[in-house]
Amino acid sequence: MAKKPWGGRFQGGTEQEVEAFTSSLDFDRRLYLQDIAGSQAHARMLARQGIIAPEEAEAIVRGLEEIRAEIEAGEFGWDPALEDVHMAVESRLTHKVGEVGRKLHTARSRNDQVALDVRLFLAGEVEGLVADLTELRRAGARLARRHLGVLMPGYTHLQRAQPVLFSHHLLAYDEMWRRDQARLNESLARIRVSPLGAAALAGTTFPIDPQFSAEQVGFPEVFRNSMDAVSDRDFLLEFLAHASIIMVHLSRLAEELVLWSASEFGFVELPDAYATGSSIMPQKKNPDVPELIRGKCGRVCGNLTGLLMTCKGLPLTYNRDLQEDKEPLFDTLDTVKAAVRLATGLLGHLTIRPEGMRAALTGGFLTATDMADYLAAKGVPFRSAHEMVGRTVRQAEAQKKELWELSLEEIREFAPQTEPDLFDWLKVENSVARRTSPGGTAPVRVAEVLARVEEELEL
Repeated sequence: MAKKPWGGRFQGGTEQEVEAFTSSLDFDRRLYLQDIAGSQAHARMLARQGIIAPEEAEAIVRGLEEIRAEIEAGEFGWDPALEDVHMAVESRLTHKVGEVGRKLHTARSRNDQVALDVRLFLAGEVEGLVADLTELRRAGARLARRHLGVLMPGYTHLQRAQPVLFSHHLLAYDEMWRRDQARLNESLARIRVSPLGAAALAGTTFPIDPQFSAEQVGFPEVFRNSMDAVSDRDFLLEFLAHASIIMVHLSRLAEELVLWSASEFGFVELPDAYATGSSIMPQKKNPDVPELIRGKCGRVCGNLTGLLMTCKGLPLTYNRDLQEDKEPLFDTLDTVKAAVRLATGLLGHLTIRPEGMRAALTGGFLTATDMADYLAAKGVPFRSAHEMVGRTVRQAEAQKKELWELSLEEIREFAPQTEPDLFDWLKVENSVARRTSPGGTAPVRVAEVLARVEEELEL
């Protein structure tokens, strides 16, 4: 059994069940690259400050590089008795370079070490997720460009409301994903803060240079309070919150794809590669991928709630409870990255059914608001116009007709100000084209926004 680096104060070994319960090695070994990079930076700082000899630092850095190669080659022996990635790497280092390896932990604690590892790991993952969101936005923009003239119903309360461009609908998601990217990019300033030098909680008696250590790992900022440095997990909570919002956005899209692909809507057909069949009904094409994206949203939001509850009662500074931060982080990252990439594939291979969207533009009086606007433009107070149109709709509904199928005389019973030009206002194409207000669904406005998005995405 491996000797514990902290074992000097203890007699006898650790209970096997305790070792199993307290070990984080099964999941935090994922941080090996960051742990090695942080240790190499720390060794160089120790040598620069004259705390260890330059040749000792060189041996440590070289030994750590060899350990990295062993891990990547699958030749590293992970001993569960060593509790975590930090102790596993340090133990192997000492075995390779001798007693000098035991000097690496000078002026450092596992508390500031693990905080650095997680920050380094998350910074890289956030950059990757921002890039993945760019590809998702590109897939959406390409789909919007291909179907720029397609009309569909816009909905409120899942009831047909007003006609819009399909591309306008898609670009609403682009706005969500653009905000997601902005939040992630802004969070990097709070992630890239080096805690190295805080030690256990109070700093150290050695003449360290935390700024140099930070520069070595590529972080522009250094901690300002050693107690906060080792106990802060706000950056993880912030990321989990951002990830939850991303998943909510993806879940909303997934819900629409599930609905739109059903025969009751018939707006889209999912690609075969992103759907599954039924074990008993041979005709079925199930939207399993969007359903699972929708389902995994709850999982990610649950990870945020779980870590909030872990952190809410912790006194300063480090407590072992914080070991519970990594599994929700890793699970969230894996889930969100997979969901973003699958959504990208879905949009990239989605078949649009314009005829289905067109058919849904009838039967819901989608241009009733246009009639109210028409009357208001003739001087009728909008509330009065609203009431007139409501009565006209009721009459059309009773006759099982659309508004434009009523005669001018029938309409004038409820809206005497009506002229023959009303029927142009009631056409869905004209309804969409007239909505030229900033951010509206008129083709001229949607084309402007799409061009701006394409410029942002370098399409």
